[in-house]
Amino acid sequence: MEQTKKSTFKLLFYLKKNELKKNGNAPIMARITIDGIAKTLGTKLEINPKNWDLKYGRVEGKSAIALSVNQKLDNIRGRIDTLYEDMLKHEGFVTAQKLKLAFFGVGVMEDSLLKVFKKNNEDFGKMVAKGERADSTYYKYKIVYNHVEEFIKSRYHRDDMAFRELTCDFIREFDFFLRIDKECSHNTVWVYTMPLYRVAEIAVKSGLIRKNPFEDYEISMKENDRSYLLKEHVEFLLMHTPSKQTYELVKDLFVFSCFTGLSYIDIKNLKISNIQSFFDGHEWIISRRQKSDVASNVRLMEIPKRIIEKYKGVTRNEALFPVPTNKICNSHIDKLIKELEIVTEQKVTFHTARHTFGTMFLTEGVPLESLSKMMGHKNISTTQIYAKITSQKISKDMDLVAPKFQAMEEAFLAVI
Repeated sequence: MEQTKKSTFKLLFYLKKNELKKNGNAPIMARITIDGIAKTLGTKLEINPKNWDLKYGRVEGKSAIALSVNQKLDNIRGRIDTLYEDMLKHEGFVTAQKLKLAFFGVGVMEDSLLKVFKKNNEDFGKMVAKGERADSTYYKYKIVYNHVEEFIKSRYHRDDMAFRELTCDFIREFDFFLRIDKECSHNTVWVYTMPLYRVAEIAVKSGLIRKNPFEDYEISMKENDRSYLLKEHVEFLLMHTPSKQTYELVKDLFVFSCFTGLSYIDIKNLKISNIQSFFDGHEWIISRRQKSDVASNVRLMEIPKRIIEKYKGVTRNEALFPVPTNKICNSHIDKLIKELEIVTEQKVTFHTARHTFGTMFLTEGVPLESLSKMMGHKNISTTQIYAKITSQKISKDMDLVAPKFQAMEEAFLAVI
């Protein structure tokens, strides 16, 4: 392996004077510092602080105790130096954490790729249980873990691999594996890359690898046209009586989303306490988006207020609506769209309602800044996507400005 530029490596012995033993001795500690990052370890040695040479990090004098302790310190230094040189030679880089683990005889596979990935997923699962993270994201992390595990077995014929093997070449091959073997679309590959990127970040912070290999890997989400319904389609849905009673709730929730911009999970999380009278005397939904934890405050129009009233007292807890699973919602919406014979370029799902809110209210003249706040977007650039996917707003804007050019047009027509 080609050897990289040698790290700035220092080893210092010092006393832990704040934890004196009963005999008055202080533990002797070792501090490994590589490229400015330090890790400490115990030497299992101790000495009276009065006999410690702070400048040289050794025991003063030539007593039997001094000679014995200094010899052991020399042995520790020699062993750490040897481990450092060996890692640099065979692996191309060294971190303080890797050197510390090697000194204690802990192999790199103790902190291998899949073990760290699995531990990260377990921690994520605990946050989901507390309601701090989304279950859908947790599900995605578990899928990606399974894909990485399968990839390692198929390409490397092993059950796991060391983090030093997580190179840019590995990532590119995994990208190819997702596209060809798993037949994932470009945007799905982008989504599945993010959990692995997160695990690589953990490895860097833990000192298992020096550089995140994703720095040399480029991929971005391709912007797709977002599905949305026209205003008249929403009106058709409002007036429609579903063929089955079971579709009625999903129809109402979909329409509610069309007039509030709330996503499926945010509607599911709505409590009665989220409905509040605000400064202007109107009722508002005061909430935060689960996905981004950004405030999403929406003034209620008459249609969503009537839907809230319709389901008042239906739930046994504080939930505003008895929301079915996302799968059921998507299935019922698909059937309702077919019943109404609405034709769209993209498949209509429950999330289409959120996009419908964005395009419909932007078309009717709501400024981007206000729409961005209502939809809980972190950046207005996200909201601007809705301005790109509809020509209705442009048409309405041109209708407003056209009369200002009427005199000029008439004058032009008179001379041709």
